[in-house]
Amino acid sequence: MHSEASIFTGRLSIAADGRAEMAAGRAGCGGVPSAALAYADAASRCGRILLAATAEGVAWIGVHESVEYLESELRSDYRHASLRPQDPVAEGFLAELVAYLENSRRGLRLPIALRATPFQLAVWRELCAIPRGRTRSYGEIASRLGRPAAVRAVGRANGANPLAIAIPCHRVIGNNGGLTGYRWGIEIKRRLLAHEGALSAAAAPAATRRSAGDGLESSKFPQEPRLRKS
Repeated sequence: MHSEASIFTGRLSIAADGRAEMAAGRAGCGGVPSAALAYADAASRCGRILLAATAEGVAWIGVHESVEYLESELRSDYRHASLRPQDPVAEGFLAELVAYLENSRRGLRLPIALRATPFQLAVWRELCAIPRGRTRSYGEIASRLGRPAAVRAVGRANGANPLAIAIPCHRVIGNNGGLTGYRWGIEIKRRLLAHEGALSAAAAPAATRRSAGDGLESSKFPQEPRLRKS
């Protein structure tokens, strides 16, 4: 889990059921995928989306109410890269992502360029295996990786996911079934899961607590909807 990160380039393909595959192109050395990132932002049903891409592929996706916040987070993640806003290539990738969010059954294919450790890639592939409308816990993902004690490490890798929505880290929940921390905010996570049909119509009250066995903070919201697990 402490392996050095390298650059992963390839293609992310999302099927009609929401499952995705990360097909490898090539692996490189450490550092950022490129010295320059082009980006664009657009409105969506779940919030403002900002997508950034290098010459190799899509490297970063964030979703939030504030485009200023998204730009700040992008600059924080890529401190030494030059950023080019409202780029037509990035706008094209973003249009495909927004269209996928509006009509998920159409699927999505994007070239990607990510900096990741082997463990992070393994976790992200497990996220991609979660179907739309379903969720899995951190503990379940750790078990599927054959490392049931690595729940915290799975949580960190989940939080480091650079491609919100496309690599569906929002589909990961606490072991107690409650919503847990999400980089882009619990409300954005709630919207994404509701849009995908993972929230039941009835909400179940749940006090603020730590998820049993996963060591991760669950949502501080007073009501947490029931979630459909795989």
